[in-house]
Amino acid sequence: MTAPSAVAHIGDVACSGFLFDMDGVVTATARVHERAWTRLFDGFLAERGKGEAPFSADDYLQYVDGRPRVDGVESFLASRSIEIPHGMASDPPTAHTVCGLAARKDEMFLHELDEHGVAAFSGTVTLIRRLREAHVAVALVTASRNAVRVLDAAGLTDLFDARVDGLDVDRLSLAGKPEPDTYLEAARRLGLEAGSCVVLEDALAGVEAGRRGRFAVVVGVDRTHHADALRDAGADVVVSDLSDLEVRFAAA
Repeated sequence: MTAPSAVAHIGDVACSGFLFDMDGVVTATARVHERAWTRLFDGFLAERGKGEAPFSADDYLQYVDGRPRVDGVESFLASRSIEIPHGMASDPPTAHTVCGLAARKDEMFLHELDEHGVAAFSGTVTLIRRLREAHVAVALVTASRNAVRVLDAAGLTDLFDARVDGLDVDRLSLAGKPEPDTYLEAARRLGLEAGSCVVLEDALAGVEAGRRGRFAVVVGVDRTHHADALRDAGADVVVSDLSDLEVRFAAA
């Protein structure tokens, strides 16, 4: 893409590209995902009949938030020392495998999405429109395979210059967050280096991905009162909403 006509500054750091996580940063789908994960694992644990503690909000933040579905299933099961076959990507939602549970979670998420819809965070949309008006590049980075469906539902399809989603993760064999691969791929698609881009995340795994990728600034969006955990994971700046993020523009 062509060089930007303006550079955005966060503090003293000049940034040419902004890379936005979707769930919990752009759209209010993090709660939809959390409900779907809770239904999945509570049902799975109940089926085992071993009196295990139910899936908790802390489990969501530590083990599944921001990760690809299969990675999330594996991470949570490992935290409970539960072993089941991995299975194959083609496993149906009824399969007693990691891939089967991942497919079941996707089914539950789409049900929640259809039932409750999705809203966008106005502070984020306003920031993205400011960036676009200044010709600062913006990209969406998400582990979701349903990104297009979510963006369509929220009316945000044409808001980004580039998108890296769960389908790209599968197609390109990218490592999921907390590895930085998806963010690095988004920067590449914008024609930018990691050191000139901002990562904007609400998930601990996503913040860690921004830190590992050596991005210019990692912004943690604290919608669930875990600011200290975001800082510990590597966030340079933490805000409760992106309307609170101070961004200045200057000619490139």
